[in-house]
Amino acid sequence: MNDQTPPRAKVLGGLTPYLQVDGATKAAEFYKKAFGAEQVFAYPPDEQGRTMHIHLYVNDSTLMLCDAYPEHGHPHKPAQGYTLQLHLGSDDIDAWWQRAVDAGCEIVTPLQVMFWGDRWGQVKDPFGVDWAMNAPVN
Repeated sequence: MNDQTPPRAKVLGGLTPYLQVDGATKAAEFYKKAFGAEQVFAYPPDEQGRTMHIHLYVNDSTLMLCDAYPEHGHPHKPAQGYTLQLHLGSDDIDAWWQRAVDAGCEIVTPLQVMFWGDRWGQVKDPFGVDWAMNAPVN
């Protein structure tokens, strides 16, 4: 670590999603607007604007991001086959949902009471990542 690298932040939770996206710095900025993320660590971008690591806190959990580095065997692959799920309180879900939609998330499944008894909905962010929100019904 050099003098320009900030100290690493504490990892929250026992399982950490690590997303490789096309534009990690832009995604981090978007996640701040859409999901109230707090950036707690980031390596500076390289001459191509890519970063190898960004650490965010979202909903009291850690989310990590990086850009693709095809020259090092890590090409970009579109997000598929998984959903990041936010577990929220019944008083919080409407505000979280609206903030995500207002920031530019596309509604995939409208927020509604589901057969298991919770309110649930799914959005897709501009980077192709699916996010679901789940909260108990009062």
